[in-house]
Amino acid sequence: MHIVFVHRHGPGQFVHLAQRLISDGWTATLICESMDRPVPGLRVFRYGENSGRQGGAGENAGGGSVPYIVAGRRVADILNRLSLNGRKPDLVMGHIGWGGMMFVKDALPDVPAIGYCEYYFQPQGGDLGFAPSEQVSFQHRQTVRLRNAVQLATLEQIDVGISPTAWQKSRFPQEFQSKIVVQHEGIDTLRARPDAVAGFRLPNGQLMTAGDPVVTFAARSLEPYRGFPQFVKAAAQVAAQIPEAQFVIAGGDGVSYGHQSGKGSELRNRLVAETGLPQDRTHFLGRVPHQNLIQLFQVSAAHVYLTYPFVLSWSFLEAMACEAPVIASNTAPVQEVIRHKRNGTLVDFWDTNALAEEICSALIDPKSRFDMRRAARRTAVERFELSGCTLRLQSMLQKVSKSRARTSTPAKISEQTRQPAVERGLA
Repeated sequence: MHIVFVHRHGPGQFVHLAQRLISDGWTATLICESMDRPVPGLRVFRYGENSGRQGGAGENAGGGSVPYIVAGRRVADILNRLSLNGRKPDLVMGHIGWGGMMFVKDALPDVPAIGYCEYYFQPQGGDLGFAPSEQVSFQHRQTVRLRNAVQLATLEQIDVGISPTAWQKSRFPQEFQSKIVVQHEGIDTLRARPDAVAGFRLPNGQLMTAGDPVVTFAARSLEPYRGFPQFVKAAAQVAAQIPEAQFVIAGGDGVSYGHQSGKGSELRNRLVAETGLPQDRTHFLGRVPHQNLIQLFQVSAAHVYLTYPFVLSWSFLEAMACEAPVIASNTAPVQEVIRHKRNGTLVDFWDTNALAEEICSALIDPKSRFDMRRAARRTAVERFELSGCTLRLQSMLQKVSKSRARTSTPAKISEQTRQPAVERGLA
């Protein structure tokens, strides 16, 4: 079997599935704008740069649909050339948010297309307008609609869609939900596991171990979408009440989702100055290697995960797998995973006083969280364990391929004049 993955910054969510399929003898190809990590045995074709920008609805949402259409045409051109050169795939699987899957059926009308349906922007109930101070302009709503138009054009074509959580699936239009299945890509719970003798060394040389009053926060970027301002405000209250508490924060100063004025470091420095969070007990790590992040979760006495109603973070699930005492925002899709006081605690995203109280409770009486920590790992293993998730995805791909083979007649594909793609390895 030959599968082609399509992802702007690949392999992204497909990394573990690609590894499994390659190990089982599949031929795997990735079409992307840029690579986020290498995968041995994965053949890569790049379709060019500047074909759109990731973001939540709180920003300009990609600047309209034109860059995504360009990306879709370039991906389709590569797929067409693969077919003409005798390397036609049996399946195409890709992220539908950035345009790459828009014209797959024009290039390969008889090949099953599986779309990764991560997030559909809505004017209410999600990230857009979640902040009380945010004024959603008429122009902004139009921009979001254009962003969704790319996904709608793709949803109409794909044979099957995959969404990582039920809430994320529910964001898509009702008429398309019947073709979308809920299946998370999985986390490595063998790697992300509790370790009573784990240690984490801070940049100043100080060693943190299990049992130390360590409050942790992790996000790709330290930004409002992931509740960074609320965390800093709550941490300052905790610091005043528990002098021995240490605050360890992992994440970059950029913007991954949403929009903020100025540089990320300006937001960080302003918040620390305004709240009086003690700098000698606050440790900003920047983005850290994955293994270091796991070690941080293993020594955490209170891990804070806050998010707008948006996509669910892998790091949140990995913290649960490590039995870190999780304190999370009472927002979807977090509510899909955390049951309050059973496998973690939930607080209102905007209530920094309640967040501070929960953190203090976790530090003062860590034994009270023992059962919740064990339950958190059980949740991670039972619902998100990597091998099970990838096995279910592989089984689904095989079923889609067999079903399509029984109902389709191969179509001839002719050479067409398209925009030139940036190719590697195409003869």
